[in-house]
Amino acid sequence: MGDSMDHDITALPSNKLQIASPSYEVAAHDQEFLLGDSMRGVRFLLEYSKAEEMLRRWHIRSTIVVFGSARTKQDGPGKQPFWYEEARRFGRIASERGGALEGGLLGSSVGPRDNVIATGGGPGIMEAANRGAYDAGAPSIGYNITLPHEQYPNPYSTPELTFRFHYFAMRKMHFVMRANALVVFPGGFGTLDELFELVTLTQTGKSSPMPLLMFDSEYWKKVINLDALVEAGMIDPKDIELLQFVDDAEDAWDLLSSQGIGLPPA
Repeated sequence: MGDSMDHDITALPSNKLQIASPSYEVAAHDQEFLLGDSMRGVRFLLEYSKAEEMLRRWHIRSTIVVFGSARTKQDGPGKQPFWYEEARRFGRIASERGGALEGGLLGSSVGPRDNVIATGGGPGIMEAANRGAYDAGAPSIGYNITLPHEQYPNPYSTPELTFRFHYFAMRKMHFVMRANALVVFPGGFGTLDELFELVTLTQTGKSSPMPLLMFDSEYWKKVINLDALVEAGMIDPKDIELLQFVDDAEDAWDLLSSQGIGLPPA
């Protein structure tokens, strides 16, 4: 039959190229697409949502953020052992007295957890503060960041509350969102960056007022000359009052307690 509908189906072209095309990949599974420039906003949202979901599951209502150098060693030179042990001691005291032990997991009848220790998740002072919470049997948070020289999480943050971020901005946002207070142990560029981020947010009213404690007054008054900023007209004299100095873990907690930290919410 000349022009018949019957034809050899083996002559049909293959669809292998269509199936192999990146455009055919389900969007949620397409790493090249998800990691492209156009999806940067989506990646921001993912970094926000993943941590937020787990924090809610653990009923974490508020935190105490502890900053400090990753280079501080328990057996290091100079004052490093003192700083490490005081950060560990503070993590334990705050966890025992602040309400971190009182909450439960999502769906439980137990109330929320307050003043949970939150650190950058790495070694040094971060490890020490997480370790103090671990000593108390309390959960603690590690907000890790991907760095060129890979940062690995310390073994004391709660595994389910150990996160890793790509974006510093989103990591900082999570630090601020639940913070009741900030305690800053001696550190370098990274610590200064995180400190002044929160100082500026507090100074400008972009975040709720919170105690900002600087641990080891001798160190910090040598590193940061606030009086010079006032003399040059760079800050108001009252701005100096944003930072409070302490030299002992117990004194740090007493100062926070005097400002309402650890008290049941009104």
